[in-house]
Amino acid sequence: MKQPKQSTQLGHLAAIITILIWGTTFISTKILLRSFSPIEILFLRFAIGFILLFLLAPKRLKLTSRRQKGLLAAAGISGITLYYLLENVALTMTTASNVGIIITIAPFFTGLLSTWFLKQENPKWWFYAGFVLALFGIGLISLGGNSLQLNPTGDLLAILAAATWAVYSILTRKISELGHNIVQSTRYVFGYGLLFMLPMCFVMNFQLQWRQFTSVTNWGNLLFLGVAASALCFVTWNTAVGILGAVKTSVYIYLVPIATVATSVLILKEPLTPMIIIGTSLTLIGLWLSKTRLFESKSTEDMDQKMRTEL
Repeated sequence: MKQPKQSTQLGHLAAIITILIWGTTFISTKILLRSFSPIEILFLRFAIGFILLFLLAPKRLKLTSRRQKGLLAAAGISGITLYYLLENVALTMTTASNVGIIITIAPFFTGLLSTWFLKQENPKWWFYAGFVLALFGIGLISLGGNSLQLNPTGDLLAILAAATWAVYSILTRKISELGHNIVQSTRYVFGYGLLFMLPMCFVMNFQLQWRQFTSVTNWGNLLFLGVAASALCFVTWNTAVGILGAVKTSVYIYLVPIATVATSVLILKEPLTPMIIIGTSLTLIGLWLSKTRLFESKSTEDMDQKMRTEL
């Protein structure tokens, strides 16, 4: 069943809004790291997001089976707890450039998982060509001419984070087919994510103190991460996945470094070098290839319909 054009446009818009906001979060996180540890920032942003989503949709979600509860719990531990913990720990062991590049292989993992678990047809060479081109472009953006430094442990954790996000995208697609209110289901995912995060708070540097909350700047950045980057963006991302499918939505991750560069140039007044311009152009071309040429023999809409029947 072909998606209505208006619905498809909404899915693309939701994905773009999500990426534009996620691409700017590094500024807020960088500022907050002066006063908070990574686990403190992570817990607070999703606690704020959970509270907001509860206020918007306080009704209890009517789950009809243990399978539905399992899907929400799995999404919480994969997309909230594991992904962000793996990414944050990776940043302490390897360079930010390495993590930024490695995380963008998530669409590749999403394509593979969709083939294995949702029994979709394997994406054709256009998808992988776009992936390689975008990855090369992102490398030019992130490295800015510096050599890539391999840090095996940190880089491996970043790869695991990318794979974990792919798992979350697949689970989100399945959850969208349950027909629940998207704000309510996202709230439950946040709740499970926070629940699974609690044990990590005891073993990591989680020691909140009152002086951390006396700064207006800290509050502003926490609210931005909690309200915009968490509550809003996870709802818009899940909306996009529900409309476009996991694979097609995931390729928008390629735009995160571009959004980050644009923010750096406009807000931090960082220089826009020829290498960044070339890298941005290659990334956009790779995005176009991966997004528009996912499958040669069947349209994306046909594959989405097949996915529904499998679920």
